[in-house]
Amino acid sequence: MTSVDISLAARKPRLDDRPLLKRIGLVILATDHTTEVDFQRMVASGRIGVYVGRIPYANPVTPENLLKMQPVLTEGASLILPDETLDAVMYSCTSASVVIGDARIEEAIRTAKPGVPVVTPTAASVKGLKAVGASRISILTPYTVETSRPMADYFAGLGFMIDRFTCLGFEDDREMARIAPDELVSLAREAIAPESQALFISCTAVRAAQAAARIEAEIGRPVVSSNLATAWACLRLCGEMASRPELGTLMTKPYPEG
Repeated sequence: MTSVDISLAARKPRLDDRPLLKRIGLVILATDHTTEVDFQRMVASGRIGVYVGRIPYANPVTPENLLKMQPVLTEGASLILPDETLDAVMYSCTSASVVIGDARIEEAIRTAKPGVPVVTPTAASVKGLKAVGASRISILTPYTVETSRPMADYFAGLGFMIDRFTCLGFEDDREMARIAPDELVSLAREAIAPESQALFISCTAVRAAQAAARIEAEIGRPVVSSNLATAWACLRLCGEMASRPELGTLMTKPYPEG
């Protein structure tokens, strides 16, 4: 074999502080087909990086199974760029955010990433509904009645008037991800009550963010979905304030303080 001379460069290159200016961590379910794709489409850019950690999850979607994710949240967050700071961490499960609780999720993630802003689909959706001026809402979920009940209680407990609540009866989040966007437009038309000011579509598995603008054109009112709300929240927390009406009304709104 011919010997190859290998020389060490005379100097080391200059290093940037970060490969990208801002970085967002996503803690998502092992079974999730949708969140990562939505964030690459709506959030990732030459300025903002999206970094994903997956945590164990086993169907069916029940309050009991959702609660089982709480003990692994800290480890899941810790594996996203270990020992480096993030500009936001988003936990991507709406129904689990209800049963575990926003405060407990924030505490678990901040154990791994101290001081980081923590985004949950529930808290982001509440901010989103307020940002579009909605206090009377209709809700569409892919869940069973059992799993939907805590979500109804969550929004009602925060002062929202729920005019209509529709659930689709699915137990497997992988099937929820397969609901066609065209079907979501049709389902949204059936789910919105005449007196409601906005429609909330729950579940990070559901591809509602892809169809938000089409749904709004159909029902004549703003739509807030789980992934649309968390993407909006993460963008605003990273200082990205551009109005993007093609993604839906929410993406034209500022992020409320407090």
